[in-house]
Amino acid sequence: MPCIRAFHFPEVFTIANAAHQINEEILDKEVRLIGDQGEQLGIMSAAQAMDIAAERELDLVKIAPGSNPPVCKIMDYGKFRFEQAKKEKEAKKNQRVIEIKEIRMSPGIDTNDFNTKLKNAQKFLSDGDRVKVSVRFRGREMAHTEIGADLLKDFAAQCAEIANMDKAPKLEGRNMSMFLSPKPQAPAKKPAKPKQPKAPAEAPEGEA
Repeated sequence: MPCIRAFHFPEVFTIANAAHQINEEILDKEVRLIGDQGEQLGIMSAAQAMDIAAERELDLVKIAPGSNPPVCKIMDYGKFRFEQAKKEKEAKKNQRVIEIKEIRMSPGIDTNDFNTKLKNAQKFLSDGDRVKVSVRFRGREMAHTEIGADLLKDFAAQCAEIANMDKAPKLEGRNMSMFLSPKPQAPAKKPAKPKQPKAPAEAPEGEA
């Protein structure tokens, strides 16, 4: 199945498919034509629309095949495709994949180990990743799962400045887990402009 994309124009019409019909491929009896400057040129035959595009040394491109009649636009199609490919490449470059990192603990974890795992989680959250924090119960530890729940709540409280708990501690088998997500970062405030010192008032002429 072909990949479907949408490209928006000021005229509100949408290019619905990446594989557009252009020029001689457009066989509709009538089309609604938009000029290369966005001007509405009205309803006419596809042949007339193609003649106008040819006069301007540009392409006729069907941008809304589902409309009645279909909407066509005059444009430099090669340039359009180049710019779209460039935008898609730039968007992919700026995309960041959010990962889920896992921190594992035991109910009897010592303070130093707890603090080390806490720092790791805070780093992951600061980098924009979600964190799954788990406590694994062994043997008789299953009789005291509240210890693990308190441990996880304490862990979440110490991450509260930079993270939200989006899944509370839940026991599944011998594991109790919770999920932390990084809080949205507020945009940095612009530094205030330094105030200019007022120039001293000049004394009237004749005064010392």
